[in-house]
Amino acid sequence: MSNGSQRIDPRIVRTRQLIKEAFIELLWEMDLEKISVNKIAERATINRVTFYLHYRDIPDMLEKMADEMMDNIYAILNRTDSQQGGKPGQQDQESWPTLVALLEHIAEYSKFYTVTLAFKRSPIFTDRLLKPLVGIIKDKVESSGKDSFLARNAIPKDIAVWFGSSAMIGMINSWLRADMPYTPRYLAQQMALLLPHYFGND
Repeated sequence: MSNGSQRIDPRIVRTRQLIKEAFIELLWEMDLEKISVNKIAERATINRVTFYLHYRDIPDMLEKMADEMMDNIYAILNRTDSQQGGKPGQQDQESWPTLVALLEHIAEYSKFYTVTLAFKRSPIFTDRLLKPLVGIIKDKVESSGKDSFLARNAIPKDIAVWFGSSAMIGMINSWLRADMPYTPRYLAQQMALLLPHYFGND
């Protein structure tokens, strides 16, 4: 993944990409606790000094990778929102276009997300991804009417948000672990059919 919002020396970008790819490959093979800077450097065909020019240590690398992941995700979601022109309340197959865009992004970088999310070896990535999912669900909860399932059953909105966002990340994890048997659009459509039962006026 790359972030085009800043101009960085291509050599720096290339080296960081080698480091990230090496880390992801190692994470497929072993637990996070067994990964060392030496192993990352060796796999990336660089030396330890080069690694430390970019990151203080492995936790710092994880933080920066998570930051970059979120920069990319929010750029995609913001672009999708602007393309939709802020049209709320649609209840068709494209009612959650931001979710379609998010799942398409995850599918494009499935190796990265599978190892960092589905296997839960690095909770920082799951915690970060929850933030935009909470935002998507919160928008739906806030727009639910007085005749909605939530209102009829006096379910607090914060509980609905916790439930919905947890369900979404659980589905994404299961989808990745199953090697994505459904397309991003189809999975988003099924989520859009399931969750409005709780948030809509069904």
